[in-house]
Amino acid sequence: MKVLTDGGSIDIRAVWFEDNKVKMIDQRILPHEFKIIEFSNYLDVAEAIKNMTVRGAPAIGASAAYGMALASLQEVDLLEAATVLKSTRPTAFDLFYAVDKMLEAAKNNENLVTAANNYADQIVDKCRKIGEYGAELIADGNVIMTHCNAGALATVDIGTALAPMRAARDQGKNIFVYTSETRPRLQGMKLTAWELLNEGIPHKIIADGASGAVMRKGVDMIIVGADRIAANGDFANKIGTYDKAVLAHELGIPFYVAAPVSTFDFSIASGKEIVIEDRSEEEVTEIDGYRIAPDGCSALNPSFDMSEAKYVKGFITEIGVLSPSEISRINSAKL
Repeated sequence: MKVLTDGGSIDIRAVWFEDNKVKMIDQRILPHEFKIIEFSNYLDVAEAIKNMTVRGAPAIGASAAYGMALASLQEVDLLEAATVLKSTRPTAFDLFYAVDKMLEAAKNNENLVTAANNYADQIVDKCRKIGEYGAELIADGNVIMTHCNAGALATVDIGTALAPMRAARDQGKNIFVYTSETRPRLQGMKLTAWELLNEGIPHKIIADGASGAVMRKGVDMIIVGADRIAANGDFANKIGTYDKAVLAHELGIPFYVAAPVSTFDFSIASGKEIVIEDRSEEEVTEIDGYRIAPDGCSALNPSFDMSEAKYVKGFITEIGVLSPSEISRINSAKL
């Protein structure tokens, strides 16, 4: 991803492996501070996933793969490490997919550092293809809405939902992006807007509750990411996605989900089986450590919601743009 610095700009990934350490951008302190942190113990990587130092389903998967690589260097029991890493975030399917891939690599006597690097490289390549397929849907002058952050920060590099926007921009198309703030952790405002700013893509941040009003004014399409997609096309994404999906359906706005095939979980028949992560109520009652809710009030904080496949115009994947009725093709692509 492109990051503007005092000396110009750099091209960097969200997470990578170097000198027997996992290195990643600390996403908790963006956009006010850009900092690289590093870990040499898989338990610290697990904590980084849990506390959202790194977030976004594909980036979580890559981080978990690197965590398994560290565990192999530490000569830790890999099944034990797999259990710890899988316990960090219950909703993002890429986490489980990546850890199982590393266990399979270990069974085949592969070097796990090499296997994890290959896994991360494959994610980036898949995002590039998602961008190419998705850009075909975008016309010059289109206004696009997105939610949360499904850019390079969430996917190692390039992005899923932001990949078509980057590709369309590179093709010379003029686009405009609305990114909703994404309460309570504000990933849309803090992260997506930061990426769009660094890329020079015109955009505006909107309050989550303004989405419907902005759609009515004129939005050509909505593109979001996903953390888990069931066999029937129901999907989980950051809380607030469901609202947009229903409103887009009502207003006749095409609604797309951009995700690699690793996000599809064919072990569950529908979204009813997706485990939704509940996080600390302080994320709702506080902003950056300052309490904004009245003392004595409690809060509910589901981190994701589930949207039915009927709201989805198409899934933008590395094997093409597929309607919900076509996603059986993805199952064969994962094998």
